[in-house]
Amino acid sequence: MNAQKKVCIAFLGNALHDSRITNLKNSLKNDNCSVSVISFDWFITSQDYRDDEVAVFNLTKGSFSLIFYLQFAFVLLYELLKCRADIYFAEDLYTLPFVTIIAKIRRAKVFYNSRELYSCLGGLRNRPQLQALITAIEKVFIKKVDLVLTTGEMDSAFLEKLYGIQNTLLIRNIPLYHTPTSKIDFRQKHNLPSEMKILIYQGVMLEGRGIVPVLNALTKLPNAALIILGDGQQKINFQKLAEELKVADRVYFEGTISQKELINYTAGGDIGLSLIENISVSYYHALPNKMFEYIMAGLPVLVSDLPQMKKIIETYQVGECIKIENEDIIVTTLNDWIDNPGKLETYRVNCAKAAEELNWQKEYERARVRLLET
Repeated sequence: MNAQKKVCIAFLGNALHDSRITNLKNSLKNDNCSVSVISFDWFITSQDYRDDEVAVFNLTKGSFSLIFYLQFAFVLLYELLKCRADIYFAEDLYTLPFVTIIAKIRRAKVFYNSRELYSCLGGLRNRPQLQALITAIEKVFIKKVDLVLTTGEMDSAFLEKLYGIQNTLLIRNIPLYHTPTSKIDFRQKHNLPSEMKILIYQGVMLEGRGIVPVLNALTKLPNAALIILGDGQQKINFQKLAEELKVADRVYFEGTISQKELINYTAGGDIGLSLIENISVSYYHALPNKMFEYIMAGLPVLVSDLPQMKKIIETYQVGECIKIENEDIIVTTLNDWIDNPGKLETYRVNCAKAAEELNWQKEYERARVRLLET
């Protein structure tokens, strides 16, 4: 590239805690782009954050969703009108209409990052009217963008068939290639015995992410503790459930960890969990970044028997896939791993090899030409 391109990225979430945006921003900067990011947070209580590249606006999320979205829309539009760019990224469905309209007015390129199958989200499976509305909005605007980014091959095929489009580009949620610099010692931090196996759940705490089955499994796994790295709307419910099941003394909520430090926390565990429940098409297609981050940190991975995760696990031999509908299988498999340290060590060695291929640097290099072509 010769002339510097200006890029604007908009996201209904905190960009400082989102590895996909952080990696994309830094890669674009390395390709001589000037990047600005507009993002939002409703968990923080402090004032808005802004530096030379990233803005995080604090929203108030009360009981009225409409007020929340009107506040979000007003701030987003105001910031978009101030930002003149050559390429605009709508990093989710919620920013898509606003980003697309501004980009078209500015005669700029617009890319839509379909990081979820928004028309099939797990939380919408019992809300058909809202699901229909989201599908209608996506159907209108997805056909106006220059490129649709997806996180899995099945997602690309699904969207192409659903909306009759052909302009998808696969960029999986894969972390930078790096190694832990200072692993967190959870055994020392929480006074756990050396024989205690540490299970890691990393990510947002939502329904259908496999946390409930794991908490139930802990009642039959006295030599295992669960470390949860992240936050979310179900946190209080999971804390209550852990207390009801009498496993709260082996469940630790560490909160949101910065992207810079995350691998040190993840690497402090023994086993990574990605037990997504098959409650929607979006979840059935799951290929979450947590799975790749476990691999990067050297953790053997236990995942649901869902097609896209299963393909990675079987290709690289970094863990096992199980059908989680029967929670006893979780117990049986984890007990087998606990009793066979040699199996865990083999998976760890395979993780190190897989990380050399499954990293953001290689993923971006494959996609950069289509992202930056004039």
